[in-house]
Amino acid sequence: MDALLAARPGTVRPDGVREWDLGVGVVEVLPLRDGKQVMGMELRVPLVDHEELIREALTEAAGLAHKAQVRLFDPQLGRVLTGPDTEMVVEQYLRTEHYRRTAKPMEITPGLEEAMARAQRVDGMGLPPERMSLSSRLVFFAVGGFAILFFVMRFLMAQLNGE
Repeated sequence: MDALLAARPGTVRPDGVREWDLGVGVVEVLPLRDGKQVMGMELRVPLVDHEELIREALTEAAGLAHKAQVRLFDPQLGRVLTGPDTEMVVEQYLRTEHYRRTAKPMEITPGLEEAMARAQRVDGMGLPPERMSLSSRLVFFAVGGFAILFFVMRFLMAQLNGE
């Protein structure tokens, strides 16, 4: 598969991602690994508001898969792609792209922005993290004290019993 992709127009980035130039746009090709073994190739098609790029990517990928005698699999559909599946993939792609354009951006949780800003200020000052409350320290001290007392008493009882 690498040899077939190398013969196509595109470049390889320093991070190992191949940018495959299809003429109507660029698709990223990444190896899918299981440990150190390459199990397949992942195609990342950027979301654009026209379907030419996804159609071209599907056509070219199907041709490459046929030449390499491998399967073209869509994880969202959960099956190997055949000719009629192209329309389903294009429809899913266009729905996702439409959602990207129309969905409201997520708002940050109330209070989270202030807490994150405070944490950045504290980190910038090099101050130690906040101390535990007095009641928490007392509880930990009591539990630790009872644990030490338990082990000391257990040792002394074992000595008295001659064990």
